Amino acid sequence: MRVKKDIAIGADIGGSHISTAAIDINERIILKNSFAEADVDNKGTSDAIITSWLSSLEETIDSVKTDHLAGIGFAMPGPFQYDKGIAMFEKVEKYESLYGVDVSTAIRNSLNLEDDIPVRFMNDATAFAVGEAWMGKSAGFSRSLAITLGTGFGSAFINEGIPVVKGSTVPEHGCVWHLPFKKGISDDYISTRWFIKSYKEQTGKTVSGVRDLAERASEDPFVCGLFKTYGTNLGTILSPWLSKFGVEAVVIGGNISAAYSLYGTAFEETMKKYGLNICVELSELMERAAIIGSARLAEPAFWDKVRNLLKYM
Repeated sequence: MRVKKDIAIGADIGGSHISTAAIDINERIILKNSFAEADVDNKGTSDAIITSWLSSLEETIDSVKTDHLAGIGFAMPGPFQYDKGIAMFEKVEKYESLYGVDVSTAIRNSLNLEDDIPVRFMNDATAFAVGEAWMGKSAGFSRSLAITLGTGFGSAFINEGIPVVKGSTVPEHGCVWHLPFKKGISDDYISTRWFIKSYKEQTGKTVSGVRDLAERASEDPFVCGLFKTYGTNLGTILSPWLSKFGVEAVVIGGNISAAYSLYGTAFEETMKKYGLNICVELSELMERAAIIGSARLAEPAFWDKVRNLLKYM
């Protein structure tokens, strides 16, 4: 009797850590006691980085029945050749020692995986969006946009659970970080560094990040204004594409989502000025959404629909 391969491992690669978990593809649940994580020196050697990733993967794999393993998926930041599994990190101040490394082969060989157990990769923001559409806040919507707000501006458009990365209804590559905005691009204005830079320019003072500013908002009108401007910028950047794509729900994750009460009203009011009345949800899955989305790469029906899209991410 053939063993049913219904367990997939998802891995979320962060700037300085890896998080992994096992997902039951059929039941759509994260398996208990399968979560693992490890710190990673992103400036270390390629062998050291992969060894750190393996330590988390092995802990998760050890928690499940390996004969049920359907595959391993990675939610990976770019630049990366997602269709080939080759790292292209260059001039990004992290993981540069992996440049040109066939990560897929390195992982397969280290774990001694059988030939029928795939190792696959997807952009991390896209994996977050896929996870939210599969098991999260946008699961009940046909067309959604998921965004991650933090050190960068991640985004992905989803139609019936599948990422949309090309066509007239989405920006190039299906993401918005690179769109021209004011004196730069969207990422310049919808990221942690915008808050730090704006506060420094106006006050001459340095803050550690958005959490620091959020704690000052109740007593500092200038900080309140910063958050309102942020919300307006976010709405101005997204609204034309929300309209073109016919987005029904926006799901927000990332560290800056925790301060939504400070910029959410400005964001939603800006969308309304564009004639939009869209459901806005804050992610509850957060990092787990990327793990879930990457694990879905091992689901055959999903893989058939996305495999030819990876080269555009």
